[in-house]
Amino acid sequence: MKENSSIWIDAGIDKIWQAITDEQQLSQWYAPGSTWKIPSLVAGEKIIFTLMPNAHNGLTEKLPMILTIKNVIQNQEFSFFLDVEETLIAILLEEAQKGTTVAINMSGYEASLANLKALVEGN
Repeated sequence: MKENSSIWIDAGIDKIWQAITDEQQLSQWYAPGSTWKIPSLVAGEKIIFTLMPNAHNGLTEKLPMILTIKNVIQNQEFSFFLDVEETLIAILLEEAQKGTTVAINMSGYEASLANLKALVEGN
């Protein structure tokens, strides 16, 4: 079984839902500086995610990727496929201990989740 990345955030689920589905906020925490174009939050919609070169990815030029939304379940799940490899990335929310637990269905997202926590908690 694949490992998840997860973090507890001291914020309400509505605020975190906004941070994981809003183009501007996604650009701040998920691969910061990379851009998102989400025409509408519906299953089957195409998202354009443009990964910008940074110290972590070793890219020399921007890399646009087409993602397809799989699930949009308010305050629970925002998931999408990377069309090239048919990789599913799911961001899952759950209310916990007067805050919200955010999990991504694969490992390696700890830095992004730490960025999300800082953004939502205002640090």
